[in-house]
Amino acid sequence: MSEELEEECAVEQSLSVEKEMDVEGSHIMYRQKTDKGTRTLDYDYKRCIGCGLCVRICPTEALEAGPIHEIATGMDAPPVILDLDKCTFCSMCANFCPVNAFRMSAEGDFPEDDLFPVLEGKATINEKCLPCLLCEATCPEDAIDLEIEMQTKEEIASFKEGEEGEITIDENKCTLCGLCARFCDAFMLLEKEPGPLDPMPFEQLLVDEDQCDYCGLCADLCPEDAIEVKGTRRGEAPVIRGSARIDPEKCTVCGWCDIVCPYDAVDITKPFEGELKLIDANINKCDPTGCHACFNVCPSHLWYIPESGQKIAARDDFCIYCGACENVCPENVMEVKRDIVRHSPIPDTPWSKQWEDAIDALVSGDRKRPDTSRVLEMPEEKAKEHIDIEFPEIDENLQEKVKEKMEKLRPALKDVKLRRKWEKRKEGTEQFSDIEK
Repeated sequence: MSEELEEECAVEQSLSVEKEMDVEGSHIMYRQKTDKGTRTLDYDYKRCIGCGLCVRICPTEALEAGPIHEIATGMDAPPVILDLDKCTFCSMCANFCPVNAFRMSAEGDFPEDDLFPVLEGKATINEKCLPCLLCEATCPEDAIDLEIEMQTKEEIASFKEGEEGEITIDENKCTLCGLCARFCDAFMLLEKEPGPLDPMPFEQLLVDEDQCDYCGLCADLCPEDAIEVKGTRRGEAPVIRGSARIDPEKCTVCGWCDIVCPYDAVDITKPFEGELKLIDANINKCDPTGCHACFNVCPSHLWYIPESGQKIAARDDFCIYCGACENVCPENVMEVKRDIVRHSPIPDTPWSKQWEDAIDALVSGDRKRPDTSRVLEMPEEKAKEHIDIEFPEIDENLQEKVKEKMEKLRPALKDVKLRRKWEKRKEGTEQFSDIEK
């Protein structure tokens, strides 16, 4: 066997691939096993919003949208269906899912992750953070974890009854950051339900003067000098230490935290830039109380019913332009367009063209896919010349005589001994007698 052929056979053997699927809670696990290792595509269908970006970028059309509207209004089913036979585990769906519903992991000898571009949408906390309570309380995805280290008022100066004084709060200065309420039981933050028009989680700061001994520590603590106290100062205000951390797996880059932060401590990078439009001709068809599909799938929680009487409205500066609302709306009330896709650089690799086409498709909607048909093209055969065939005329009298002869022969054909003699005669070993003839 030649060296070239041996190499070819070795490559062919190494391409043995096994695929399997199992379900773990809301996670559908797809696995591809080869002699190099195992790739796992973890699809959390409960986290999936049905935006369809993965369906658009998949190079082998292995992904297909499920009954999106029905799922958005209550059906328990995966918004995206994967054909395991078609999937090549290329990681395009995982790298460009805006809500991290897909995750790709690998064990074995596979290319490094940094060889593939990824969607670059994120929210980060910068050095301006105090921290305070606002961002954690407003986040609709519970993606922010707050850690604050400071002594409480009781730890510094325990409550002293009978003290006289006065305390006032300047509401024009107060940002409702909540540090005073975290520090002292005399302060109460009135919570409210955040919404797109007003994402603030608190509506008012109150003081219970029965719990206040006018120590003045809160005034020193307030970052806005919004508290004024007349009384006997007791001790020193604590130093505030801590941080707010955003979980990138949960964060959808909606921007609620950025809007409520009074200190510009949040940096937002949207994964897409584009436009969200309501189609005037279809708005009257909208049934936001009966349908609610767009409310249910929107990762930015930007939809609301305005008091003006209009059927539906959106705060579009929260939009990440994923297109989930457009997909689930049965009445085509909204339209989403993308102009920019932010992603890490595409390395110069053999598959870079596929990545470029996939990313372009997120803007244009036109996905160029490789030809995987592997169909051989055969030259067209020239049409054969038509020839009219004349069938012979049938002599009915002669046909009747043939039938009569066949009926006379039928008993002889059923005679096994006679048929054996005929076969021997054909072999030249025996002659027919006159009777047999």
